[in-house]
Amino acid sequence: MPFITQFEPIQVTLQTDQVKDIPCGTKGGVMIHFEKIEVVNRLRKDYVYDTLLNYGVQYDKTWIYDKIHHEINQFCSAQSLQEVYIDKFDQIDERMKEALQVDCTQYAPGIEILSVRVTKPTIPQTIRRNFEHMEEEHTKVLIAVEKQKVAEKEAETQKKIALADAEKNSQVSKIRMEQMLTEKNSAKMQEEIDNQMYLAREKSLADADYYKVLKEAEANKLKLTPEFLELKFIQAIANNSKIFFGDKVPNMVLDQRLLGNFLNNGGNRQNLDM
Repeated sequence: MPFITQFEPIQVTLQTDQVKDIPCGTKGGVMIHFEKIEVVNRLRKDYVYDTLLNYGVQYDKTWIYDKIHHEINQFCSAQSLQEVYIDKFDQIDERMKEALQVDCTQYAPGIEILSVRVTKPTIPQTIRRNFEHMEEEHTKVLIAVEKQKVAEKEAETQKKIALADAEKNSQVSKIRMEQMLTEKNSAKMQEEIDNQMYLAREKSLADADYYKVLKEAEANKLKLTPEFLELKFIQAIANNSKIFFGDKVPNMVLDQRLLGNFLNNGGNRQNLDM
């Protein structure tokens, strides 16, 4: 009915509430401003009536807008400017989300806090310049450290290369020495084999000569008989170009036979002496 019945549309899908211009003071007394904080939330359908009955249509003002102001001031008052602006800034989103959800779960369970996005706060100009200068110096230090790391890596790489080259040269030298020793040992073994072959050949020749001389001596010994000597004597006389005539020829033959008998007797006496 007009002027009696009231109607309000309620969003139960995802919505983003933007909380703007939030001032806060740090532990050191520096005033800073968060220009915008976005809170993504949703009101569950089955809790719409109870939430509106308890906190009205503007339920999000109580549990999101006002709560964000309170939690941001609580956080800043316990931190220094360095921590809020740099060191712990990446933690603010998660801490705000947890703080909102804890109270909503306890007092307004129909409200779901899905995420919180916090923008970088605005700080005094002079302090901001100091932070920028500090950041520049920090960046320079990081660059110097990185350059040092690069130089150390290059030096380490050069060292590894030098060690690899030295090890390679050492291995090559070792292989060459082993090759030279192998060649020398082979040459020595070949020389020893040649010497052994030469000694064996010389020994064989000496044995052959000895055997030949020995056999010739045995043969000569067998030949040294009175008959053989007489034959040789007669042959020697026959080969003489001088011919003798007269009574002495029989005597000459007789003298030859006496010589043969003498040699025969001498050989027998030698055998007896032995």
